[in-house]
Amino acid sequence: MSDTVKEALTDDHATLSDSLLARRYFAKFDAITGHLGRVAAELEAEGRLGRLEARVIGGYVQRLAATFRALSHKYLMTGRLEGALPGAPTFDRHESGFPIAQELMLMAVDAQHAAQHLAGMAAEAELKDRMVRQIVGDLTVPTQLQFALSQRLYYEALKAGGLFQARNDPDAQWVADVGDRRRFLVHWAVYDTQTNLPAVYLLEVEDTGRRPFPTDDRRWPQAQAHLMAQSLAGLKLVTIAMGFDRDFADLYPRRLRRITLGPMYSHSFTLQSGPIAEVLANAMAPTGEDWALVWTIEDLLSDREEEVKDGWFSTALRQVWRLDPVNGGETGATRLERMMILPERPYQALAELNPPGFANIRKFVVGAGGRLIPAR
Repeated sequence: MSDTVKEALTDDHATLSDSLLARRYFAKFDAITGHLGRVAAELEAEGRLGRLEARVIGGYVQRLAATFRALSHKYLMTGRLEGALPGAPTFDRHESGFPIAQELMLMAVDAQHAAQHLAGMAAEAELKDRMVRQIVGDLTVPTQLQFALSQRLYYEALKAGGLFQARNDPDAQWVADVGDRRRFLVHWAVYDTQTNLPAVYLLEVEDTGRRPFPTDDRRWPQAQAHLMAQSLAGLKLVTIAMGFDRDFADLYPRRLRRITLGPMYSHSFTLQSGPIAEVLANAMAPTGEDWALVWTIEDLLSDREEEVKDGWFSTALRQVWRLDPVNGGETGATRLERMMILPERPYQALAELNPPGFANIRKFVVGAGGRLIPAR
């Protein structure tokens, strides 16, 4: 990587060295992830997602929320203690708004030693008791004990698991039998290291193998490795799907979707240009409501299968993918849809400005009490 690229990436990253700012940042994401689950439920109610698909996406959103809560424990005392501490959280403030991927990678390393750390720590009840005694007896703030408790909560979260990792390996669930084929929904997720955004993949695949391929100790590990290696934001869906179709003779991909959660824009935390910057500035929203999050669904559908020559004396079935007739060459998908989730004040500012390019973005407005209101 060139020095120029490194400098550009570093400029995009910001460190939250103040404990209050760090708490506000993670509190914002705690609220946002709750809204994401409701968006998936709304899309299911509209028939845009099946029950299984909505449940899968909701599961990844819950794991993402657990990851952010764990990081909030890790950095709870940021800026309040000196010495060899975890430091401060770093996030991508340009076209992401999410913590950088390195945070999740470090968390995965910490998870390997969680039990060891917990074994050497006092119990939560004991730490709280010692805090009370210090406050009452010494009339001082027990910052060191608070730090010890925050680290215990962090390692407990890591030990409990259920977190969104930098790589979340493929899983498969049977959907139906279609003639002599078994249909599965394969799903996996990654935290992209270039965009610093989480992305969920849903692949509908039909199987004609002798054994169901998720239980086939020959094909399943190969399929998992193949899909993870191709899960890059820079790759078009049609490229991923064609490679899978070519490399697995008895597996037939029929539909591939990528759901990218983000970017998150915030007037307080991120750098943005164009209309969204003006929208957030004009909204003058109170703390916790100065944000907008974009949710992008790329969808690629197989139009039909055709027989093609595969070697000197053999043929194979290959998918013919249906690309958008206008933008398919650029997007590599059948269709691409962007949605935006935002509180009422930013939505009102957006409606007043009515900037070009936002008319076709589906809006979900967070109303009073966290109620989600579909809007246009």
